[in-house]
Amino acid sequence: MTTTAPTVNGRVIGLAHYAGRAVLERVLARHGATFQQQITLRPLAAAQGPVGRKALVVQVAGDLKVGVADVEGVVEELITKGLAASDASEVWVTDPGRDFHTQVSAETGEISARIYAGIPAEELAAAGRVLAQVTERADRELAALPA
Repeated sequence: MTTTAPTVNGRVIGLAHYAGRAVLERVLARHGATFQQQITLRPLAAAQGPVGRKALVVQVAGDLKVGVADVEGVVEELITKGLAASDASEVWVTDPGRDFHTQVSAETGEISARIYAGIPAEELAAAGRVLAQVTERADRELAALPA
């Protein structure tokens, strides 16, 4: 257990991200899914109905900082696996997709509860505010960089 708190910087944030992501990827691997598939399926599972395909792809591409073609490929993977379905302009979660999302969310929720246990709510809120600000600033810097 860490006894002295490190100064927040890109390395500390990255280590926390990759530790959490490794946990999620281990859970997803047991279900035959990838991180990108889970991130793409999440907004579909949360939606009350079909989602515009273009809007979904743009949102996920922005979240993952990848190209839209990459996300289009992930959407096709979800359709092939039967976790999502689509027509020309919309995509939606299927019953097996919703079941998959529910199961993975329950598993990772239990793990997350253990990871965050004992951290005071005010510290989590402060960390959330800092990370939101870092994300906003990094997104601005990314947008200003040449492609």
